[in-house]
Amino acid sequence: MEPVKLWLQRNLKGDPVLWGIVLLFSFISIAVVYSATGTLAYKKMGGNTEYFLFKHTGLILVGLVFMWGAHRIDYRYYSRLSLYALLLSVPLLLFTFFFGGTTLNDASRWLTIPIINQTFQPSDLAKLALIAHLASMLSRRQQHVQDFKTTLLPVMLWVGLICGIIIMSNASTALLLFVTCLLLMFIGRVPLKQMVVMVAIGLVVGGVGLASGQRYKTVVSRISSFTDKSKPVPFQLEHSYIAIATGGLTGKGPGKSTERNILPHPYSDFIYAVIIEEYGMTGGAFVLFLYLAFLYRGLKTVMNSAGAFGGLLSAGLSFSLVLQAMVNMGVAVGLGPITGLPLPLLSMGGTSLIFTGISIGIILSVSRGEMEVRPMTDQPSDTPRIPKKTAYA
Repeated sequence: MEPVKLWLQRNLKGDPVLWGIVLLFSFISIAVVYSATGTLAYKKMGGNTEYFLFKHTGLILVGLVFMWGAHRIDYRYYSRLSLYALLLSVPLLLFTFFFGGTTLNDASRWLTIPIINQTFQPSDLAKLALIAHLASMLSRRQQHVQDFKTTLLPVMLWVGLICGIIIMSNASTALLLFVTCLLLMFIGRVPLKQMVVMVAIGLVVGGVGLASGQRYKTVVSRISSFTDKSKPVPFQLEHSYIAIATGGLTGKGPGKSTERNILPHPYSDFIYAVIIEEYGMTGGAFVLFLYLAFLYRGLKTVMNSAGAFGGLLSAGLSFSLVLQAMVNMGVAVGLGPITGLPLPLLSMGGTSLIFTGISIGIILSVSRGEMEVRPMTDQPSDTPRIPKKTAYA
């Protein structure tokens, strides 16, 4: 037992509670996705229910490997990498929308990676890159954060460009990313007056992007269905309500969901309804608690961070994941219009699991950097630290 403990201490750095939360999410995800993909397996794989179990488990393991790799890198390097990732994500987003996107559900959001035949959403890369670069810009300009030309203008250009492109094919993702950026600006001490200007620009750019994109009619229809109570409840929500109502307090038991055979995308968009049906309100509350615990540990890293970049980076990535989770769960219980967003860390996914793993790995990298002994240097917080013996050379 002692060698295992020593190995874990050497190889799994950073917040141990955060590691535990992520591993617990992984086990829950494997169990629930295996149950929710039963009908899909019979339709597409001739009854081979283990196919999606092994595929999803493999992707989770790959995501954990990427998370481990990301947490081993000094988080200060992500300041420089974020700009390169942004410059790569813009042409990928444009190419996906205008030329080579794989169309699913009437939206061109995916690129298919050759050879492995795996779909990939460039918006996942763009989200991660924008949050990291925004944290970098705000941390480097903390002394000039009220200067519009040197600070606010570059921030607005990048946020407007990325969110404006994404909203043409994925309105809910663009809106969540924009809200995350606003939260990051608030934490980064951007004046409220400047943020109001940012919101006004966002409404204009977002409106133009939505109107000229692929999802305008879908967005209007979903908002209308949610706000107009005279209209019948959408099919997805109706069966989500049935799943929640029949789950009761303790649920029907693992693998005993019936609505998984009727709900569209029960392994992704409406996996929370399946969780409540099988594990009851108790299981649903436990999942909610895990997300809140994840947010708390991410924000605790912010409070312990000695530098602005690490704190802003951890806060932005934590808010991004948990806000998406709250929206997904809110949709399942009828608190918001249908969005099509998956439940992070639990829904079945492809490369999205990898980008989620990288995001959590970066949060762990920040906590790892702050937990280790920091040398006394006058070095800026967003560059790799210099060993103490050479700091004053």
